[in-house]
Amino acid sequence: KVAAFEALHRFLERAYMGGKQTVLVITGKGLRKKGEVGALRQAVPKWLNSRKMRHWVHAFDYASPRDGGEGALYIVMRRPPQ
Repeated sequence: KVAAFEALHRFLERAYMGGKQTVLVITGKGLRKKGEVGALRQAVPKWLNSRKMRHWVHAFDYASPRDGGEGALYIVMRRPPQ
């Protein structure tokens, strides 16, 4: 999970510095046989609220079905200071 956290961190930093307004992050649904949700699908929303990332993220929500549904997240980025 550490590698995934760092990859997400780098991706969001580049998106923020690049002035992106919205990005799509694919977590995968990761459904297990016992009905448990996958590790990334559980972890990414928590990571987006972490101290290291929340200053870049304005809001996030699950994607529409055509973009991955509950296996993906739309992330609305904050605007960099002018």
